[in-house]
Amino acid sequence: MSTGSKVDLVDRRGLVLSDPQGRELWSTGSISDLAYGYMNDTGNFVIVGNNSHNIWESFDHPADTMLPTQVMARGGVINSKMGKTNFSGGRYQLRLLPDGNLVLNTRDVVTGTPDAAYYVSGTYDAANSTNSGFQLLFEATGYIFVVRASGERIYFTRKDSLPSGDYYHRATLDFDGIFTQYYYPKNTTEPKSWKVIYFEPVGNICTIKYSKACGLNNICSLDGNRPNCECPQGFSLVDPNIPNGDCKPYFTPSCDESKSSHGEDVFDFIELTNIDWPGSNFVSLGPSNEQTCRTSCLEDCFCAVAIHKDIVCGKKQLPLYNGYKDPSNNVKAFIKFRKIDGEDKSGRNLIYVGSALLGTFVLGVVVLTGVIYAGFFQIYKKGVNPFSCSATVETNLPRFTYQELVTATDGFKDELGMGAFGIVYKGVIGTNIVAVKKLETTVVQDGQKEFKAEVNTIARTHHKNLVQVLGYCDDGEQRLLIYEYMTNGTLAGFLFGGTRPSWKQRSYIAIGVAKGLTYLHEDCSNQIIHCDIQPQNILLDKYYNAKIADFGLAKLLKINQSKTNTGIRGTKGYVAPEWFRNTAVTTKVDVYSFGVLLLEIISCRKSVVFNDDAEDAAVLTDMAWDCYQEGRLDAFVENDSEALNDLEKLTTFIMVGLWCVQENPLVRPTMKRVIQMLEGGIEVTEPPCPCPLANHEKGHPDA
Repeated sequence: MSTGSKVDLVDRRGLVLSDPQGRELWSTGSISDLAYGYMNDTGNFVIVGNNSHNIWESFDHPADTMLPTQVMARGGVINSKMGKTNFSGGRYQLRLLPDGNLVLNTRDVVTGTPDAAYYVSGTYDAANSTNSGFQLLFEATGYIFVVRASGERIYFTRKDSLPSGDYYHRATLDFDGIFTQYYYPKNTTEPKSWKVIYFEPVGNICTIKYSKACGLNNICSLDGNRPNCECPQGFSLVDPNIPNGDCKPYFTPSCDESKSSHGEDVFDFIELTNIDWPGSNFVSLGPSNEQTCRTSCLEDCFCAVAIHKDIVCGKKQLPLYNGYKDPSNNVKAFIKFRKIDGEDKSGRNLIYVGSALLGTFVLGVVVLTGVIYAGFFQIYKKGVNPFSCSATVETNLPRFTYQELVTATDGFKDELGMGAFGIVYKGVIGTNIVAVKKLETTVVQDGQKEFKAEVNTIARTHHKNLVQVLGYCDDGEQRLLIYEYMTNGTLAGFLFGGTRPSWKQRSYIAIGVAKGLTYLHEDCSNQIIHCDIQPQNILLDKYYNAKIADFGLAKLLKINQSKTNTGIRGTKGYVAPEWFRNTAVTTKVDVYSFGVLLLEIISCRKSVVFNDDAEDAAVLTDMAWDCYQEGRLDAFVENDSEALNDLEKLTTFIMVGLWCVQENPLVRPTMKRVIQMLEGGIEVTEPPCPCPLANHEKGHPDA
């Protein structure tokens, strides 16, 4: 909904929502003889007629939420929204069926037709159907229950779970399909955030039958009790605004292209672990080992994915259903992709359509299908050392010639900015705008390790808060990387460009960066230390989602390795103290850099301000500590009224920033814990002064 939209109460039209151009977006429907409307203390918007009777109530037309005193009769329904910021009708429903059973089910978004229920309350009385549930009631005291005809109450809110005190309550069918009851303190002494009292279903929604927690070809993993959906490598979201929606493949197997070639000449596999789409096999083979499973899928033109578990091989066609990731699941998934096209008799390279790109081009970046370029796919081999200095890059990202990128960038004419070891230019490949990073010739030899690290590292990563690499060039001394183009540039330009961004936007960006770092530190097969977290290396897409860029300085740690020794890396003002002590560094160097970045996001100030003589004049971490200790948060945010009106969150964010920039790396929290603190999931304790002496006097936030 655009700024300038408005709601009017219009006789014979009812309540009408219109955009700035006057176009109707929503209305209650035709209502005649209305007198006025008002919002009562329970949150119910009521339209009153000329006869002083209520003629329309919002409680009778719920969207995704119920409030205390609200009642749902048999046949009642609420629909989830589509996504966190997409308020159109979503895929999930809460219904009190005509037989009295309260259920959760998915639905067809186009037709509204309900599917099978993935949660059934059991409020239907099979022994006496006349005594089944007839009302779902959200009591004013905060309890939710179904009332049977006999007056019996079947409670969903446990009687010992409601907090004592004065709270707001709501029950929402969230966009991920979980029906959750929340509470929020009315007084000012408690943290201002919604807390969970109760939710259904209580099991692993990723594996509950009929839940469809993630869309077609998508993969579900559990984050607390919430499903987290991510497209597998080789797929991207159909709608980048709906992360739990359907994923489309970059490549679909075709029997026509396989007729004249052996499968291994044309195709290979992206290998994933602990991922399965159960129940969608069109053929099951057993006994089978991994190699025979791969070979069978290669030779089968209908096979898009092969799953090997124990001694059974399951061959699957697209689309894939009910995908989920489970670390305890001893499963390997082999996703087929087109490998290489040979040469015709005239010596010209055959063209290929599509790319075996790893990861997804999230939130508005169109997949590079339809792009026709000559080139070869190198096969990504398990166990390749990303810091080896061989002349070629071993990855299955598409490879471009230097001349092709000269053409794509119009001779490297449009400079976007500086990246690690080189300049980034705007380019066009096919119909898609891209960012091309060209390594400086003077550092090509010394920077080859960094180049190989960046290509191999990002090719293995897949997260909505990481910039996707679309291809590379390794042509003689020319080495370049092709990235998705980020419409809103760098976080540095966003924060320090003149106009102060909104506090809500800044908070959202901070949490996005934290989630991207958590993925690098904890969820990659090889742990990744970024080593250069700073505003210039955080990019913003057209929806202002933060994405971490520049993995050229990344240090990859092998499994079970927790620290590494290396030369000083990073940018002045963001470098953790341990870099200067020639000691082993860990992921905590990124935590330190994130702490500095977080304080910049909060204050819209640069971490270090220089005098004319180039000596450090002001250090943001020192200022943050002084303002926090002296209770002058208004000075730190320069009287930002929006941030000061959200004082609880502002205080939390500053405290988290101070924990992150502690001089002792053992005292800093992990990035996973940082997210929990920023989102209000755990309490943030008082941080000590981020200086050596104070670190011995107080504990740390994990204590």
